[in-house]
Amino acid sequence: MDFQIGLVIAGLVVGFIVGLTGVGGGSLMTPILLYFNIPPTTAVGTDLLYAAFTKAGGIFVHNKKGNINWKITGWLTLGSVPAALVTLWILHSIKTDIETINRVIKQSLGWALLFTSVAIIFKQKLMKFSQKHAGDKFHSESHTQNMLTIGIGILLGATVTLTSIGAGALGTVTLFFLYPLLPTPKLVGTEIAHAVPLTLVAGIGHASMGNLDIGLLGQLLMGSLPGIYMGSMLSGKVPDQFLRNAIAVMLFMAGYKLIF
Repeated sequence: MDFQIGLVIAGLVVGFIVGLTGVGGGSLMTPILLYFNIPPTTAVGTDLLYAAFTKAGGIFVHNKKGNINWKITGWLTLGSVPAALVTLWILHSIKTDIETINRVIKQSLGWALLFTSVAIIFKQKLMKFSQKHAGDKFHSESHTQNMLTIGIGILLGATVTLTSIGAGALGTVTLFFLYPLLPTPKLVGTEIAHAVPLTLVAGIGHASMGNLDIGLLGQLLMGSLPGIYMGSMLSGKVPDQFLRNAIAVMLFMAGYKLIF
C-alpha cells in the first residue's frame, strides 16, 4: 500500500485514545479502515496483528506490576484459541466469492460495534451488579467458574477472529461479571495477556489467507506506538466517563451504519 499520512494519523489518534481510556483499539481502528475503503477482510486481518503488536508491550508492564492472573488467562485461551482456529477454518472452507465474505464480516462487525458500545456505557452498572452477587453459587464454585471462563473464551475467539473486535471492551466486561472481587488493574492486565495470543493466532491465520497488508500495518504502528505512550501519560487527567460515553456513541453510530 502507498504511504498515506491519514493512516498514520489514524493510528496516532486510536493509540492515544487506547492509552487514555483503555478502550480496545480494534473497535475504533476497523471502522476507520473501512472509511479508508480498505476491504473488510484486509481490515480485519491487518487490525488483528496491529492489536497483537500494540498490546504485546502491555504484558511486560502488567506482569512486572503483578496485574496478570495467569490462571484466568489460561482458561480463557483454552476456549478462545481453538475457537479462533475453527472460525478461520470455516472462513477458509466457505466456497463463496469474496464479496459475500466481506458482506458477512461487515454485518458481524456492525453487531460487534453495537454490543461494544452498550458494554462501554453500562460498564459501571454491570460492575456493581456483579459485585452485589459476588457470593452467588457460580462465583464460589471453581469448576463452574472455570467452565464459564472457557465459554467466554470461545465466544471471544469467534467474535475477534471474525471482526477483530471484542478482546478489549467485551472481554473486560465479561471478566468483571465472572470475577467481581478481582481488582480492576488485574482484570485489565489479564484481558491484555489473553488478547495477545488470541489476536496473534487469528492475525496469522488471516495473513495465511491473504488478508494482510504489510504496508498498512506499518503505517498504523508508526502512529499508534507514540500515540499509546502519550495517551498513557495523560491517563487520569481527562474525565474518563465523558470520553468513554463519547466513544460509545461513535461506535454505536458506526455499527448502525454498517448493519442498516
